[in-house]
Amino acid sequence: MLLMFKARINKPADMSNKDFYTVWRKESEAALGAKEAGVIKGIWKVAGQPEVVVIMDVESGDMLDQAINGLPIWQLGYAHIVSDVEVLPLRPYENWAEDLKTLSQG
Repeated sequence: MLLMFKARINKPADMSNKDFYTVWRKESEAALGAKEAGVIKGIWKVAGQPEVVVIMDVESGDMLDQAINGLPIWQLGYAHIVSDVEVLPLRPYENWAEDLKTLSQG
């Protein structure tokens, strides 16, 4: 199932820029590795915001949890810097268009 995962990365006031960006760099390396492996279909950093948007392909909710909990931010104990997590299941618009044919019949 395709999912859109969106999250905000927050720099704690007591964390140096070097430490913050080092953790984020490790996260980016893992995400790009997952992209090469095919789990992540696309990944973007929202311009001007400390946010990341990911389209991923997972088989189940279990696989989603395993993917998220396996990320360096979680593994290194920095899950608290991630907020506003949004996960949305996606379906092909073509399938919805087919449903609309039936739904529009009344």
